[in-house]
Amino acid sequence: MPSITIEIRKRYDREVESALMQAVHEVMVEAFKVSPRHRNVTLVVHEPHRFIGRTDCPAPDCLTNVSIFLLPGRSTAAKRRLYAGLAERLEGFGIPRRCLLVKIHELPAENFGVRGGQALCDVELGYPVDV
Repeated sequence: MPSITIEIRKRYDREVESALMQAVHEVMVEAFKVSPRHRNVTLVVHEPHRFIGRTDCPAPDCLTNVSIFLLPGRSTAAKRRLYAGLAERLEGFGIPRRCLLVKIHELPAENFGVRGGQALCDVELGYPVDV
């Protein structure tokens, strides 16, 4: 039940933005073995003057931050698969690898409210988190 927020500095066509969100979700599904139906992805487009980033990014308009909020338990190997997969897939959208920052926020299950107000620790996930 990971939750993903993608922050970018420029607008794309609606179809491209949808494809970008779907690509990030698919990489997360592949790397972390979560159910593809457990989808919660938000895209935030910042005005360029409100989003500054790495000075070594060769295309500042392509600065992209991906934040993933999830339960603890994924291995370092799974996280490495995620980072590499995101860098590869987002290059297809013209986002250079040096312009990408991925942040994983691991939160305990009691810090998520789901399915009509239940604590996630009281819900069966249907997939493992120790991948």
